[in-house]
Amino acid sequence: MARIYTILNQKGGVGKTTTTINLGSYMAYYGQRVLLVDIDPQANTTSCLGIDKNSVKNGTYQSLFEFSHAEKAILHNARLKLSLLPSSPDLAGAEIELINEPGRDLRLKKALENLIPRFDYILVDCPPSLGLLTLNGMVAAKDGLLIPVQCEYLALEGISQLLYTIDRVKKVIFPELQIRGVILTMYDSRTNLSRDVVEEIRKYFPGKTFDIIIPRSVRLAEAPSYGLPILSYEPNSPGALAYNELARELLTQDGVALAV
Repeated sequence: MARIYTILNQKGGVGKTTTTINLGSYMAYYGQRVLLVDIDPQANTTSCLGIDKNSVKNGTYQSLFEFSHAEKAILHNARLKLSLLPSSPDLAGAEIELINEPGRDLRLKKALENLIPRFDYILVDCPPSLGLLTLNGMVAAKDGLLIPVQCEYLALEGISQLLYTIDRVKKVIFPELQIRGVILTMYDSRTNLSRDVVEEIRKYFPGKTFDIIIPRSVRLAEAPSYGLPILSYEPNSPGALAYNELARELLTQDGVALAV
């Protein structure tokens, strides 16, 4: 029975897609059946795995309107041991098209229901906004939200708005919604600023921040251009080692026995 985590932060450039792909790839490395779900119209998760988003004819967009479609739309990469429900530019119109549809915030949740028995983990990559697509991602997150926060100036800007939105969703739609954990990204050990941000985030989210910190890494930035996660592109790089440890930390907390 799959755990479903949604990766979100309304700020762009914080490492949502990087975290989705690399956390998922290490989960797969440790023997988990992993599905990545791309609900961002920019389709970065799709593109970063080497798939031309403009060629996607069956994906998240179609699945939001025909729930059974999701099973037929999944792509599997045997080499990476990852499955993907891809996005495409068509998804950009979904928020407008869904506005008058019944249960518009439950669409993704329903689309994923039949997939839960097939996977151990489903990771949902959200757009950098707090619109209807992100709301669908939040409602689908039956096991919680993973929030990447960059270790940079203004890191906490927008967090209060995000927390307000999460609180509203809990009160109105999904009372069980919870923050599974906060992931510190883009850490630069050479700067006092990064260290200060880490301290502030851990104060802001007591007991919710993962121990491992993801460093700023050229290799992490390069890997998507080759359509690969960092595990396959440069497994000995600092970014790879960090995502490996993040996966181990999360899986261990979830009670998964690590065979490797």
